[in-house]
Amino acid sequence: MARIALGLAYEGSGWSGWQTQPSRRTFQDALEAALEAFLDRPTATICAGRTDSGVHALQQVVHLDTVAVRREMSWVRGLNAHLPAQIAVQWARPVAEDFHARFAARSRTYFYVLRSAPAPSPILRGRVGWVHDALDETRMRAAAAHLLGEHDFSAFRSSDCQAASPVRTLSRLDVLRTGEFLVLRFEANAFLHHMVRNLMGVLVAVGRGRRPPEWAAELLSQRDRRLAAPTFMPDGLYLAHVGYPAHPELPLLQPERALAAHLGWPCPDVAGHP
Repeated sequence: MARIALGLAYEGSGWSGWQTQPSRRTFQDALEAALEAFLDRPTATICAGRTDSGVHALQQVVHLDTVAVRREMSWVRGLNAHLPAQIAVQWARPVAEDFHARFAARSRTYFYVLRSAPAPSPILRGRVGWVHDALDETRMRAAAAHLLGEHDFSAFRSSDCQAASPVRTLSRLDVLRTGEFLVLRFEANAFLHHMVRNLMGVLVAVGRGRRPPEWAAELLSQRDRRLAAPTFMPDGLYLAHVGYPAHPELPLLQPERALAAHLGWPCPDVAGHP
């Protein structure tokens, strides 16, 4: 029995997220159906992070156990031949049996790409978030500073969250502007259900001038989801990177390069940003 790690990219619009669900369109179901067609046997998978409905992935990491022997590129081409167009395997690597896509991960990075413009773009629909207001990124950065570090993120946690603890360590939250786009980078040891989208709701409210930057700190101390902003739209949210420092054999791109590779248009400034 061998353990194989896969790197996946997918476009989440119209899908019900990663995790398998009865009678729903999910990426786990699509991948496991492709594996069954490719290997001629059912094969279970475990992912690094279960993305929600409408959320995209630039580098989702999955592992599976199999007795099948295939070359790395055969895994990529063979599975992609059975996958729908919205999901594609980017790479495959054999890994040690102690590798675990979820529990071996030490960090996760998400990007949120947000367009601020008077009217929505039908071309970018589903790929970026949108607000018609002008946003003050300086105020948003000030709010973001209050959120860094280890905190109880109960105010930013979905009522459906099944995590045992609401405590997470948010190590990075950048707010970068490139033209009419804001690109926000969130990096943490792990995220709660809807945590990034709930953080986005607060940051956008601050950027619009409806709340002061200090509101973010107040919400952390109050630990009450009902007092925070509504959950923001999933359209511009991308799982960009999963960190495995003990497994340098995995061909993981840096998060900015992953964004540049898949989106292109907002990325020269972001990819070159320290």
